[in-house]
Amino acid sequence: QSVAAELVRDGVPRNAITIQGFGETHPLVPTAKGVREPQNRRVEIILR
Repeated sequence: QSVAAELVRDGVPRNAITIQGFGETHPLVPTAKGVREPQNRRVEIILR
């Protein structure tokens, strides 16, 4: 949500932004249950 707010401040129309949270379902780095991997806490921006 913070990234979306910054994009809107920079002039991107709010209706052109979609926010999705995937939590533990799409990890970048596999980890054991209960282990928090900093690389899995990320923002991905896809332009279409």
